[in-house]
Amino acid sequence: MIIDLGTVSPVERQGYLQASVAPRPICFASTIDRAGHVNLSPFSFFNMFSSTPPILVFSPSRRVRDNSTKHTWHNVLEVPEVVINIVDYPMVQQVSLSSCDYPKEVSEFTKAGFTPEPATLVRPPMVRESKVRIECRVIDTRPLGDQPGAGNLVICEALRMHIDDSILDPDTRRIDQRRFRLVARLGEDWYCQVEPANLFRVEKPNIHLGIGIDALPPAIRESRILTGNDLARLANVHALPAVDPAFEDERLRHIFQYYAVSPDEMEAELHSYARQLLAEGKVGEAWQVLLALN
Repeated sequence: MIIDLGTVSPVERQGYLQASVAPRPICFASTIDRAGHVNLSPFSFFNMFSSTPPILVFSPSRRVRDNSTKHTWHNVLEVPEVVINIVDYPMVQQVSLSSCDYPKEVSEFTKAGFTPEPATLVRPPMVRESKVRIECRVIDTRPLGDQPGAGNLVICEALRMHIDDSILDPDTRRIDQRRFRLVARLGEDWYCQVEPANLFRVEKPNIHLGIGIDALPPAIRESRILTGNDLARLANVHALPAVDPAFEDERLRHIFQYYAVSPDEMEAELHSYARQLLAEGKVGEAWQVLLALN
């Protein structure tokens, strides 16, 4: 299916984009106007764009259904300050409730059952239930259009973070992703949450360059069993490994014993075994299995 985004309705365009550009973190923004009315609202058009200076950007876009603008947008134009409260699973239903279009004088803190807590540097209050609260100064605002669905960028400089001890590693005092049940927005009514069971690590290349998939031996690069992810793991080494004469593996011996008369089947078995090792994070062992045919 090919979609020309300029020819579909705003509702269709929003649906396809939000379901594809995902998951998106949620900015739970507390703002205040000159008269002291506090607003609390979630926005999933949100991310971090710089760490020095620390810049966060979110967008209280124009409503697709009627092209109206949101209280948050008007508040930051009057008082250029915001607290960005990060959303985790224990608060997600309350966050959703706060997105209702209550009148300006009605407090979403009250309607959604959240506890306001005074910030230390800015005027809008923080959400006590949020495990990470970031006090920000709004340094720029950028309307992107005047049509339904048009974004209104709020560019913020993060000034101070408040982090709940419960999500910190007790030794390093850094945020432990396994303790922080972050929530992200998908399309339509769908969300996802971060749990230890769905976390995985990807070793990043650093100052040493990976050899690249193009440098893999053809028999490995053209494998019908190893996936693109598998090949990338193998290619993220700094030099093509050599056969280790001391490497011993019981399953490898069995493969050579039972498939010696069929080279094609032996190669398939070796690649399948290497794929299993790669899934377990054993890149060095996987290389030795794949090099066994040399």
